[in-house]
Amino acid sequence: MSPAQILNGKACAETIKSELADKLKNLKVKPGLGTILVGDDPGSHSYVNGKHRDCAQVGINSIRIDLPATASQSDVLKAISDLNNAKECTGYIVQLPLPEGIETNKILEAIDPDKDADGLHPINLGRLVLNQKAPRPCTPSGIIELLNRNNISLSGKDVAIIGRGTTVGRPLGLMLSAREVNATVTILHTGSKDMNAHIKNSDVVIAAVGKAHFVTKDIIKPGSVVIDVGITRTEQGLQGDVHPNVAEIAAAISPMPGGVGPMTRAMLLRNIIEIAESA
Repeated sequence: MSPAQILNGKACAETIKSELADKLKNLKVKPGLGTILVGDDPGSHSYVNGKHRDCAQVGINSIRIDLPATASQSDVLKAISDLNNAKECTGYIVQLPLPEGIETNKILEAIDPDKDADGLHPINLGRLVLNQKAPRPCTPSGIIELLNRNNISLSGKDVAIIGRGTTVGRPLGLMLSAREVNATVTILHTGSKDMNAHIKNSDVVIAAVGKAHFVTKDIIKPGSVVIDVGITRTEQGLQGDVHPNVAEIAAAISPMPGGVGPMTRAMLLRNIIEIAESA
């Protein structure tokens, strides 16, 4: 069997950013992306740094609020209020995960839904359920866009999503089963019986479980498409959910890093510009 097609998210994201930069030329007001980062998590800092680099590259203004790990929930809510009221801020995100002691749901609920660049506000998730216009969660959007731009159709395909989190698994299941995508979706989790059998029978496998090398070639159907979302810090460095040996039998696979991550950031920029266009 020939080697798997590598779904290069970094190259794809660069193309999208170039398209977005062209779109910006037709906007009357330059959009601004805000970020709220709490604590010292190195992964979160790296990710937020990347978002601001992307903004500079495309031509989007950026507003950055960094709070210490000792910040209280009230401190975070104050930062949210500031960005809700800031005219120069088109939309913004609160970087997750938040430190212990801060209630994530209360934080997300405080975001102005019309400035919710991550698409994770309960109102926008409700709009997703109803298939109404709203910012879509960035990682699910990035996965679908990566497949579309590599001419991989999902219509009628059996898709297994491993993980039921609110940032990837659950919204991705809704987006993939929408009429415009038309996939048949199974969401697998810790309560699933015979998970390996479900994976083996799937045309597309999307791993968002956060366990290093959880998916191996012995549980993948030859010729399937495999998307690696999860990331784990190990003694050997950062590891994805998908073992490298999966590339030996898959038709296509997203790398880690360089696959879904850049696409997630590109979709965040797209959300900001779409919010600005509809303002």
